[in-house]
Amino acid sequence: MNILKEIHYQLRYALPIWLIQLLTAWLPDISIFIRVRGALVSLFLPGRPKNLTLGRDVTLLAINRLNLGDGVYIAKGSWINAIGGITFENEVVLAPYVVMSSNNHGFKDGSVKRGGAHPGPITIGFGTWIASHSVVAANVAVGKGNLVAANSVVTKSTPDNSVQAGVPAKHIKTRLDNPSTINSKHDIKL
Repeated sequence: MNILKEIHYQLRYALPIWLIQLLTAWLPDISIFIRVRGALVSLFLPGRPKNLTLGRDVTLLAINRLNLGDGVYIAKGSWINAIGGITFENEVVLAPYVVMSSNNHGFKDGSVKRGGAHPGPITIGFGTWIASHSVVAANVAVGKGNLVAANSVVTKSTPDNSVQAGVPAKHIKTRLDNPSTINSKHDIKL
């Protein structure tokens, strides 16, 4: 029975997404191509999220346990292991080389090989930005509207509208909306 589940997983999720990523890997990470790549990959993701944008070299593991909201952006080189379940609410942004693992390892008899795996869920709240080279560990809920600073390691759940930074990440300040006077890219003066 497990072999049938594995075959189903490979045919439904892993192989189609791998093939799409392989065929689009040569395309540069510019807006049109990250939209095309995201649109194609989203056809094979649970819930078929809308407006997914996806950079090159993204690794997705346990895809059947990955639930993405609409308007999510996952940048180049990110690595996501959803074995314990990962949920992104709408409009989450992952900068390049973010690592998320919903699985921890334990020790038994002094060895990590004997300790086994300990999966736990990850939830990323609406509108959150995880900056580059950050890590989010299992059993963490990152609040809505958070900014996780570059190179941070989030090991504990965070409140909404928080700026988190450090190793391990700590609350730095409350994030406030910053209304911009720029209404479109055409208003930018160089």
